[in-house]
Amino acid sequence: MKKIYTLLLAFALIQGAFAQDSLQVAKKSKTPIGGRPNIPSDLKFEFGFNQLNNKSEDLSMRFFASRTFNVYYQYPVSIFGDASGFTMDIGIGVGTDKYAFKDDQTLYNNPTVGPESSRLRDITDVLGDDISIKKNVVAANYFDIPLDFTYHFNKRNYSQGFNISIGGKVGYLYESHTKVKYEDADGLKRKIKDSQNYGFEKFRYGLSLKAGSPGFYAWSYFGLNQVFKKGMGPNGTEATQINFGIAVNVF
Repeated sequence: MKKIYTLLLAFALIQGAFAQDSLQVAKKSKTPIGGRPNIPSDLKFEFGFNQLNNKSEDLSMRFFASRTFNVYYQYPVSIFGDASGFTMDIGIGVGTDKYAFKDDQTLYNNPTVGPESSRLRDITDVLGDDISIKKNVVAANYFDIPLDFTYHFNKRNYSQGFNISIGGKVGYLYESHTKVKYEDADGLKRKIKDSQNYGFEKFRYGLSLKAGSPGFYAWSYFGLNQVFKKGMGPNGTEATQINFGIAVNVF
């Protein structure tokens, strides 16, 4: 994941520099507290929390450990005229969602259903009772294509003022895994990372809502499709996804 984020950041910087040279876009002078350069693109880092909607009680998750981190590179295109206040922001990026189930439980394959399936089990039932669990998460990693329609209240300068956007994204699951860190009876620290599908849907899509300033905003995402394939997830769940948090816009 670190390599992907690094490549994405390098690509965004190169594209920003190319746009400046070819279009001769001058950078906006910085304010005393450090403004944002007026580059016609946005590199966004979204931090937040990941939760399941329409789930059963036995799929309860630890709130603060169930996190989301997205990195998106978006390009704004003016619509309805240059001074209309509206832009269409299309981009590409990666998203990571973590599920931290309560009571030291995690996902394991369900042999009665098939290899690309999952059920929720106590970790001690698999690894033994004489262990101390330190960390327990399930991670799902996506390639995402976000599309936002943004209204800028400052129509003369889109790099300043308040804005609000509504849109959505489509994502493709390229990797998922469980990670368990524990200490055994002899005090030996161990880590198990198991990369499998676990019944996750390969594609996801949903609606997003964002509001804030050009450099900092609050965001939310509401999944429209189920997180797991029908009959392949834990306990036959039909849960959907809800993400929300805050973000910084580097460019």
